[in-house]
Amino acid sequence: MPNTSSNEYVGDVIAGALSRRSMMRAAAVVTVAAAGAGAVGVAQAPQADAAPAGTAAETARRTHKGARGLRFAAVAPNTADAVTVPEGYRQNIVIRWGEPILRGAPAFDPEKQTAKAQAGQFGYNCDFLALLPLPGERNRQLLVANHEYTDEVLMFRGYDSANPTREQAEIAWAAHGLSAVVVEGDRKTGKLTAVPRHQLNRRVTATTEFRLTGPVAGSELVKTSADPSGTKVLGTLNNCSGGVTPWGTTLHGEENFNQYFANSGRATDKRYGIGTGASERKWERFDKRFDVAQEPNEAHRFGYVVEFDPYDPGSTPRKHTALGRFKHEAATVRLTRDGRPVVYSGDDERFDYFYKFVGSKRMRHGSGRAVREHNLSLLDEGTLYVAKLTGDSPAIEIDGTGKLPNDGEFDGSGEWIPLATATADGAVSHVDGMSAEEVFVFTRLAGDKVGATKMDRPEDIEPNPVTGKVYVALTNNSNRGVGSNAKADEVNPRNANKHGHVLELTERWNRPESTRFAWSLFLVAGDPDDPATYFAGFPKEGVSPISCPDNVAFDPYGNLWISTDGAQLGSHDGLFGVATRGERRGELKQFLTVPKGAETCGPIIQDRRVLVAVQHPGEIDGASVEKPASTWPDGPGTYVRPAVVAVWRADGCDIGV
Repeated sequence: MPNTSSNEYVGDVIAGALSRRSMMRAAAVVTVAAAGAGAVGVAQAPQADAAPAGTAAETARRTHKGARGLRFAAVAPNTADAVTVPEGYRQNIVIRWGEPILRGAPAFDPEKQTAKAQAGQFGYNCDFLALLPLPGERNRQLLVANHEYTDEVLMFRGYDSANPTREQAEIAWAAHGLSAVVVEGDRKTGKLTAVPRHQLNRRVTATTEFRLTGPVAGSELVKTSADPSGTKVLGTLNNCSGGVTPWGTTLHGEENFNQYFANSGRATDKRYGIGTGASERKWERFDKRFDVAQEPNEAHRFGYVVEFDPYDPGSTPRKHTALGRFKHEAATVRLTRDGRPVVYSGDDERFDYFYKFVGSKRMRHGSGRAVREHNLSLLDEGTLYVAKLTGDSPAIEIDGTGKLPNDGEFDGSGEWIPLATATADGAVSHVDGMSAEEVFVFTRLAGDKVGATKMDRPEDIEPNPVTGKVYVALTNNSNRGVGSNAKADEVNPRNANKHGHVLELTERWNRPESTRFAWSLFLVAGDPDDPATYFAGFPKEGVSPISCPDNVAFDPYGNLWISTDGAQLGSHDGLFGVATRGERRGELKQFLTVPKGAETCGPIIQDRRVLVAVQHPGEIDGASVEKPASTWPDGPGTYVRPAVVAVWRADGCDIGV
């Protein structure tokens, strides 16, 4: 918990909101309750490729109610070591860790793995996913995946964490980064399969050359002995959630980069969670750039938003410093009316902040090289902001128990505080006592200085393409209200918040470049039987339990889909859909669950297909290759393997309608 500033805590702004709005809306939703109580039908769903339970008429009767896009029989909470999907749905593994995607890459053999082999194979622990069109190739799309980090104890038989080998380290370097791989859809089903050796297939690893762009490029803060220019960085690490740009590239947030660096004693590094001793993986033994004592600026070259052009296999990926340096979760784009990009991003840490970047250059249309090069520079010029939220009730009315304040509402206002502006001619700081370069490299400290609002692990942030409202997934914060930590008030509903919540923001005039916004609590996660939960006013007897929201996405109807990480309700993590508008606003239904130890990541919701990344299956304390906690996806006697899964309706119709 690196943030020790005295800034206002988001929990101090939301408490009391929960029961307040629930009571105010109870009468309004009583008729919906009668319809909604039987709509969800939570029950154990069949496993992959099993026949749906009951008759087609029975399934239709149980699922015809609900918001459009969410008309399916909700999957029951469970602990199956499998991906469990609704009745009448099917699934397949699109691609697993280690499957060859480049020319010359060998078949996966975990007992004889090499760094060279891994560099041509699909990487480990896939997180963010993007599916992009592939004009001229029927039934094919381009899949881009993040590979956040490696679980060496599940990758290498007999792994000794105190004494890793150079070969193991180099394999792990090759398993990080990004993959681009063409996938082909079955014409009769929603099945997707990888197309190996396609000319667009590509691997980006921890040793691939990147270009540092924007206001920090060439700064003394990022120069190293290997790169005295301060413009060339090797690799990308811990890519978590990301986004797709309107100009056809993908964005990837470098999140928990601190874990790779060792031997720091600086206060600025402490604010980012970089420790004073050895790193977990001991990579500093094999490359001095991971040793802060030897290369003090290398860590300053990580923690940015990466831009990747999947349509150009020869392109150099970029790290955009104008979007700030922190533990980026997400980088989602919305255009202003005049075509300038606005990028939202969270800083995934307890008591940290969320941000947006408003570009100053307009996107150009077309496919020529000059147009593409212009658009690749859009995120290098503009203003970086951090969020400050304010409640609208006197503090004396908030006692942390959920008691309604006198105004009977739980919402508030917010402002985007400018931190620094980057231009083609230089950069200007808006933070007293910090230069522009310092703001962009030590962005957390800039947020501290301007009084940004502390949040409960702000992760994925995404604007709704139908309504324009912005949703922020706040995964959890069990430390809130514990000891000397700030307690609940009007921006966070619970002390010891282990289940998380979702905020809904409305930019002023619904314009993404606005510097003011309104906010309200959309979901307070947990068991619906818990009075401290809230589902946008929808009757709680008609929703699925949910815990620890992480990634978010939208379907074509504007429903919010939420994947979870670290659910605290005794069941496995999963994917949920929730209506964001209309009389069924707040109706939340579980669509799938993932195997033991896994996190649900990277959801993509298309008309007739849902994709998820099953990350770190089998990641349980004490698990190893010799003692696996999960045997997914290939069964006993095999290595547990992170993978991408596609889900579709057996009858070929649209999802949830």
